[in-house]
Amino acid sequence: MVERNLVNVLLLGGGFMLIFTSFQTLGNIEQTIIDSIKKDLPSFTGDGYTSLAIIYAALSLSNWVTPSVLSAIGPRLAMVIGAITYCLFMASFFVPHVALLYGCSVVLGAGAALIWTGQGMYLSQCSSGDTISRNSGIFWAMLQMSMFFGNLLVFFTFQGKTHIDETTRSIVFAVLIAVGIVGLVFLTCLRRPSASGDAPVELSHSVEPRQAFLNAIRLFQTPRMILLSITFVYTGLSLSFFSGVYGSSIGFTNAIGTSAKQYVGLNGVFIGVGEVLGGVAFGLLGTRTTTRWGRDPIVIAGGVLHMAAYFLIYLNLPNAAPFGNTDALSYIQPPSALVAMGCSFLLGLGDACFNTQCYSMLGGVFKSQPAEAFSIFKFTQSVAAAASFVYSSYCGLHVQLLILVVLGIIGTITFCVVEFAVKRERPTLERDYEK
Repeated sequence: MVERNLVNVLLLGGGFMLIFTSFQTLGNIEQTIIDSIKKDLPSFTGDGYTSLAIIYAALSLSNWVTPSVLSAIGPRLAMVIGAITYCLFMASFFVPHVALLYGCSVVLGAGAALIWTGQGMYLSQCSSGDTISRNSGIFWAMLQMSMFFGNLLVFFTFQGKTHIDETTRSIVFAVLIAVGIVGLVFLTCLRRPSASGDAPVELSHSVEPRQAFLNAIRLFQTPRMILLSITFVYTGLSLSFFSGVYGSSIGFTNAIGTSAKQYVGLNGVFIGVGEVLGGVAFGLLGTRTTTRWGRDPIVIAGGVLHMAAYFLIYLNLPNAAPFGNTDALSYIQPPSALVAMGCSFLLGLGDACFNTQCYSMLGGVFKSQPAEAFSIFKFTQSVAAAASFVYSSYCGLHVQLLILVVLGIIGTITFCVVEFAVKRERPTLERDYEK
């Protein structure tokens, strides 16, 4: 009989897969959609990049409040409320208005903090030290499946269109909202975690909202969390690079050929392949590898994969690629679409290495303070992503790659330092338990 907590993890992954199939698809096409809306409705002056910046800013600030909210309402209700804000944001596109767009962006940022911190806390409650790596891998693989469905929807719906008319936009919005609502239903079906069989797990004791906020501040100041925050910053920088900068750089490189724009969507698919394979591998093998060797070999492997990808991107794409269409040449002449797609796969696989082990670390080592730990994770990650979107408008591709290499090396080292400390404590804790 399938264990109850595993069913909860599958429901959690399914709900997030559907919700982010909707949101990530809309995020990828938001600027394109808004440009088409402006042509049909000149009075509309909204901007997609401004909307995304507002979302990240609200998300980063809200993460300091979410531990207090979760202490009052619990992770399941928090995730349901967060999912509703995603659906409201997508529905706002039916009524194009600047104030509505930016207002819903603020609401979504707050909702994103709730849904992600709630997810981390709930996944921790559904896991033990033996199953946290497996559950993290399963969740991550299911979440990244959203990259396939979203890219395929855009590919078939927008095929051959240079202007996205109102009818097409309405169809896309309706489909995305419907998918998001189904994901919301999945989250409402989540059950109370159990320790064994149907026995409820002993959850962390409730604390006052003010105390939860102070606990988050104290946890953020601990040496281990400071070290891990550097790793979290790197995951935010790499996320914004491969989700926003890299795909655009491929499309802007004219030397790739007339199919350069088509490779933007294919880039997302290959990233998704890497993400899903990484999640599945660490979901099926995570318990065995973490128990025997720890989390650090997987994070080191992710760092090596990303360094290889950055070096190949440096050789394959010109420095001016992030800024717009360019005829500039790279070290590889002409730039190779095959190498570009290979780098996409490496970026996705490496990202899966980092994120699954960050989830495993937070859910295992900080199990007594899951809400505070995951809120700090999302705070540092979202601040880094927002900063990356800012400097990406001014820094060439080579400078961006240099920043990623430096932070990637430091972030890998700091994660391993914390993991080594955890390994040293483990035998001591086991001896104390035997006594």
